[in-house]
Amino acid sequence: MSIFPNPSPTGSNQPPANPPAAPPPPSAPPPGYAQAPYYPPPPPPPAESGGGAKTAILYGAIVALLAAVVYLYVQLDKVKKDVAANNTTIQQQIDKLGEAASLNTRTNSRRVDELKDQLERARRQAAMAAGAAKEEALKKVDETRSQLEAAQNQAKQELKSDISQVKEASDSKISAVGTEVSSVKTDLGATKTELEKTVADLKRATGDIDGHSTLIATNAKELAALRTLGERNYYDFTVTKSKTSSKVQDVQILLKKADLKKHTYTIALTFDDSTVEKKDKVMNEPVQFITSKSKQPYEIVVNKVSKDTIAGYLAVPKVLNQRN
Repeated sequence: MSIFPNPSPTGSNQPPANPPAAPPPPSAPPPGYAQAPYYPPPPPPPAESGGGAKTAILYGAIVALLAAVVYLYVQLDKVKKDVAANNTTIQQQIDKLGEAASLNTRTNSRRVDELKDQLERARRQAAMAAGAAKEEALKKVDETRSQLEAAQNQAKQELKSDISQVKEASDSKISAVGTEVSSVKTDLGATKTELEKTVADLKRATGDIDGHSTLIATNAKELAALRTLGERNYYDFTVTKSKTSSKVQDVQILLKKADLKKHTYTIALTFDDSTVEKKDKVMNEPVQFITSKSKQPYEIVVNKVSKDTIAGYLAVPKVLNQRN
């Protein structure tokens, strides 16, 4: 279609036969008016091209669309046939399952009826057996009661006899125990008297720390008496002269010299990471020293001095408190 008011009567793909004639120039304007400028008409539009190619593409698209429609129709028909075949197969399987279920139902019904009959017979047999069992149980109860009464009577007789024997044996044992207790009391009294005598014989010596006086033991009997008093813990030791010290509880004792004739000795004591030498100490003289574990002094008493050997005991306070 042309944009001009008078389009060409020919087809849209052909140019007009002859271009329109130019209009005549306008006549002279009347007096008193200015002459209007003249504008020539626009040139005609060029002829349209490529119409045949578009038509061919349109026909090709139509043909492709028709081919697709035919293909889809064929595929749809095939799908319908497959669905129909599947429906037939499924229906057949459903029919078979229905027949099998019906057969199982009939079989189960017969089985249930048979079980009901068996249960009923079992109930009747159980009722009959219960009656017979009840009679047998009552008979057993009577027999058991008779046996129990007889056993109780026999047990009573045996118990009376045993009580008499036990009483006689107890009287004899009580008499023997009384005799033994009297003997133990006598021995205890003698031991107590001897212990008191031994404690009275204990010697009191003055230690080497602020003139502290303490009881000492000079032999095993007196040491046993000290242990009985329970004021300290006592540990025996024997130390031989060597390059290494001997450990007695928490104290290391190193014998440096032992004089048999003078009954003297020299030792080095190691405790609390420090070493103290006790020189030319006499036998049965308490050697005292303070450790960080107690406010009371430890004591070493040597009861025997021989060549290169000493023997005695270490007395440790019962209560070990840390010093401030």
